[in-house]
Amino acid sequence: MKYKGVSYDVGRVMGGNWRPDYDPKIVHRELEIIKNDLHCNAVRICGLDIDRLMISAEDALKQGLYVWLSPEMWDRNPKETLAYIAKVAQAAEKLNQQYPDRLVLCVGSELTLFMNGIVEGRNVMERMTKLMVKLRQQQQKDLVDMIANAQSAEYNKILNEFLAKANNAVREVFHGKVSYASLLWEGVDWDLFDFVGVDHYMSIKIKDKYIETLRPSFEHKKPVVVTEFGFRTYKGADTSTEGMAGDIMDYKSVFLHHLPVVGLFVRQKLKGTYERDETMQARELVSQLRTLDDAGVEGAFIMTFIAPTTPFDNDPKYDLDMASYSLVKSYSKGKRGTTYSDMTWEPKEAFKAVASYYALKKS
Repeated sequence: MKYKGVSYDVGRVMGGNWRPDYDPKIVHRELEIIKNDLHCNAVRICGLDIDRLMISAEDALKQGLYVWLSPEMWDRNPKETLAYIAKVAQAAEKLNQQYPDRLVLCVGSELTLFMNGIVEGRNVMERMTKLMVKLRQQQQKDLVDMIANAQSAEYNKILNEFLAKANNAVREVFHGKVSYASLLWEGVDWDLFDFVGVDHYMSIKIKDKYIETLRPSFEHKKPVVVTEFGFRTYKGADTSTEGMAGDIMDYKSVFLHHLPVVGLFVRQKLKGTYERDETMQARELVSQLRTLDDAGVEGAFIMTFIAPTTPFDNDPKYDLDMASYSLVKSYSKGKRGTTYSDMTWEPKEAFKAVASYYALKKS
């Protein structure tokens, strides 16, 4: 594959900023590690703040990485979202002129869920619930047929109307390549874009049909990139029936922890008893990379390099990193790692396994 990548969060925002502390020096160092030690040649930079996106993208480009720039404004209406994407595109064109053919701009990701106005619902969870109800109502036993039917559902008309507007607005000011990170359930008009982008997670329910469900993406005769996939770090995440594995965070404790005063007495925790399993995460990521490579995808971006808001803890009850997809385990209270003494994190087994796989695939 051309793009051997990882997602890098510079501040997605939902229920709080997922990268609360942003330091360009730390970003530079982590991108350096992503290139030289993880052996990626591409990084998908995700976040909301435009300055953060541009600073990070420019740093990555200077270091010789391909950049898939993924601005993400969640839970806003189409008008606000469109204006935001156009503003990012204008800023990104300056980088595109400096680094031609190195920058791809994603006009959005999974907008059926993450933008207001396509599927009913006040937030992502409500929209996801309503979408799942619609899919189950099809009563299709065959998964491939169910996806095909979902891609022709009425909500896709609204999605494609927005994507056409976004594509036009972006291409007026940005002259590089453009894509979109889709759900398998979205019937996207790929004639608009230079790449077919699909967020495609593994679950035990689709394991034997994982590539079969991806195969229709190749019918558009455009390069296919899996823009997001990954595994959480607890035992059993690989046998979950959910496409992104079971979310094991206790969100009541998260909410209370962030309240003034009350938060001082509440620790964030998991919602049950789980066992850490770095070996599984490493094994499954490499297995999926190999599967995607064999299928002929143009690129793949592992979700994700770092997740500082879900730090590691020796007590399994509070080991929030088990709920994370990250390739490194973050420490809290400024604790430093051993492998990189200048970083507040330590590589997991998955980091080492992916690094070995990408190093073998260097071209």
